[in-house]
Amino acid sequence: MSSMTDATTEETTGTPAGVTGIALRPALEAVLMVVDEPATEEHLAKVLQRPRREVAEALRELSDEYTRDGRGFDLRLVAGGWRFYTRPQCAPAVEKFLLDGQQARLTQAALETLAVVAYRQPVSRSRVSAVRGVNCDGVMRTLLQRGLVEEAGTEPETGAILYRTTNYFLERMGLRGLDELPELAPFLPDADAVEAESQEGIPSFDPDAPDDTSTTET
Repeated sequence: MSSMTDATTEETTGTPAGVTGIALRPALEAVLMVVDEPATEEHLAKVLQRPRREVAEALRELSDEYTRDGRGFDLRLVAGGWRFYTRPQCAPAVEKFLLDGQQARLTQAALETLAVVAYRQPVSRSRVSAVRGVNCDGVMRTLLQRGLVEEAGTEPETGAILYRTTNYFLERMGLRGLDELPELAPFLPDADAVEAESQEGIPSFDPDAPDDTSTTET
């Protein structure tokens, strides 16, 4: 009779029977071990059928415990959700194991383009090209493929596609939100002035035109 009741519960709720019988902290650890992106407190509370406040408190307790014990991993709140990360001082060991010492890094051109998108989003490719002073179509494709930027509608005046950074970008940067980006004002000239100067010597770029490999960065 008990097995029939458990099966009925699973079919009607969509949640495996017995979830509420598992201690909360071990359940959170088990779930977070298999997530491929940060899990929100709301989602975790729904899956584990616990109050969100109770889940949030348990997550913070786990994070503090890992730090006190000097574990090689850390539990962080990033991009609106929780996920396990390698502790910074242990990163070289993980990189050596996974990549044998070789890291696939973004090129300088890609980093510069990503920075322009991050600080001026939503922004079109032509505006990014104007700020950087070079056609960035190839670089933008690379950033799109890596999931660091995404389309964000179109510009009303021109119909150009706009781009913004993704949650994956926040996750890789270790940021909770864009408001945590470093302040650039003390180090850079006015962005509009830079763009105006750049526009003078740069031809307009057609997003749909074939790439000219001699002038387009990749």
